[in-house]
Amino acid sequence: MLQPTYLTETHFLNNLDLSSEIEKGLLSKLASISPKFLYDNLGSHLFTAITLLPEYYPTRTEKIIFESNKLEISEALGRKKGLIDLGAGNCQKAESLFHTLLPSSYTAIDFSIDYLKEILPQLQNKYPEIQMFGIGLDFSKYLKLPDPVPKSTHNFFYPGSSIGNFTKTEAQHLLKQIKTEVRDGGLLIGIDLMKEDSILFNAYDDPLKLTAAFNLNILRVVNSLIGSNFNVADFKHCIKINHSLERVELYLEALKDTTVTWADHIRTFKCGELIHTENSHKYSPESIKNLLKSAGFQSFHIWTDPKNYFALIYAT
Repeated sequence: MLQPTYLTETHFLNNLDLSSEIEKGLLSKLASISPKFLYDNLGSHLFTAITLLPEYYPTRTEKIIFESNKLEISEALGRKKGLIDLGAGNCQKAESLFHTLLPSSYTAIDFSIDYLKEILPQLQNKYPEIQMFGIGLDFSKYLKLPDPVPKSTHNFFYPGSSIGNFTKTEAQHLLKQIKTEVRDGGLLIGIDLMKEDSILFNAYDDPLKLTAAFNLNILRVVNSLIGSNFNVADFKHCIKINHSLERVELYLEALKDTTVTWADHIRTFKCGELIHTENSHKYSPESIKNLLKSAGFQSFHIWTDPKNYFALIYAT
């Protein structure tokens, strides 16, 4: 039975580096935890469940754009190129492109290599003709394809508007690295567009509280990585909409005074104090084009839905 090739680059996923990064964020005056730590195995499953919620419009709207423009998108990208899936998750979005793109190889990159090991064998069995790779990689810091990945023309695939988790400077840094790696290919990227507050609140603080569970799970991840003693029950999920920076901000709010310890460190969170866990920046078609241009991309195909909630852009 054909099996995917798995690569976990210790250069990218060094536990000491991750622990130092977490500690720096927790000890800052305004405490924070990087959103990449949301996506352990459990977190990845929770996010997949979130995408099924009626309130969570990005996944559903992006799918509508794909289905309405499938042939045009495949013509723009070209067929039989390598497909590199950033933040692959359950790989379903990439799989929806296989029949039209006919990729020569598929490389799924995700922070959780354990989640990829659950998903990729099933995908490889369905498409034995496609060479598959699973890479555990923190591409928020550094992006370079390991040597086993074929040195062919690639299309990068970054759906779901995950680029919105980065500040403009961080996003530009990542996009520049992608531009270096695409060779003669390009980048197909999903972008969430700014919209009214009521839609954003429902999407990021859903009635079933799946997003709350997803956000709170980050404390369990931190406990496992640095040996801290966060009690999930001492915090609640909350969001803010920052209009000046055009983004949704996710936080964990302390429900009472609580003291957290790990190694030689201690941090007391006062009741009401916040831990910042994620930003979700929103764009306009013009602002994302300007960001892509600053990273070296020059040509753009743009597809949107009828409500202008979301955009797909192929940049070369």
